[in-house]
Amino acid sequence: MKPTFTLLLVTLLFTFSCKQESKKQEEPKEKSSMASAESDQLSQSPRHHEWIDLERENGTFKAFVVYPETDQPAKAAVVIHENRGLNDWARSFADQLAAKGYLVIAPDLISNTVEGIEKTTDFENSDKAREAIYALDPDQVTKDLNAAYNYIKNDPASSGTVFVIGFCWGGSQTFRYATNNDDIKEALVFYGTAPDDKSELQTIKCPVYGFYGGDDNRVNSTIPATEEAMKEFGLTYEYVIYEGAGHAFMRRGAQSDAEPANKEAHDKAWDRLLSILKPE
Repeated sequence: MKPTFTLLLVTLLFTFSCKQESKKQEEPKEKSSMASAESDQLSQSPRHHEWIDLERENGTFKAFVVYPETDQPAKAAVVIHENRGLNDWARSFADQLAAKGYLVIAPDLISNTVEGIEKTTDFENSDKAREAIYALDPDQVTKDLNAAYNYIKNDPASSGTVFVIGFCWGGSQTFRYATNNDDIKEALVFYGTAPDDKSELQTIKCPVYGFYGGDDNRVNSTIPATEEAMKEFGLTYEYVIYEGAGHAFMRRGAQSDAEPANKEAHDKAWDRLLSILKPE
């Protein structure tokens, strides 16, 4: 009996050891706590989410749409992502904006721009997504934004009033798109720059609101020339600089371990955003 008992004990110890080793090997594959939080927030949202295909020359591209829970037509938003593409944070922001009563579309502007890549999340990493973004043709970006704008403006759940909001690269695209679309209600630029050719700004028909981090001089150093040009053309350009906050403070400030200055800027920017955008 003893040999049988010994064999059984060895088998159990070996099985336990294998399971522990397997667990150790799997641990590095776990997502970061922030990515998990964003994914959880999206999966637990009570709002209706859907992916749609929008037409572009020689194909289609993806966009993420979020519907608010309301019994009235909603003011609509086009959300333009950072240079990381339409990742979980960008979609989470779209969902949070919808929670405030807005109908939101977030186009994935690098969708189907690289062979075999249908969405941002299909890229190997954020560096590959950045490469794809900086390879985009500006005129094609405008056409894609027009497609997103027209879709959400004409959605039966929309009031027909549309504003545009963007972050980082998307903030710069928001400023640029405002020079190409006369019907935008408001343009909200988060740490993005205006077009280099300031004469382009004179075509803007809507107010532009800027949100900047105090420790982001790469962007902030461009503000005086932009402000001067906007004043010259008699246009509204109101901005706030949140002292101590860095670039991308909306994303960074949403993290559970956010630096105090980024967290404060994130919260204050949300308050200002909602005070500017009054649901219809």
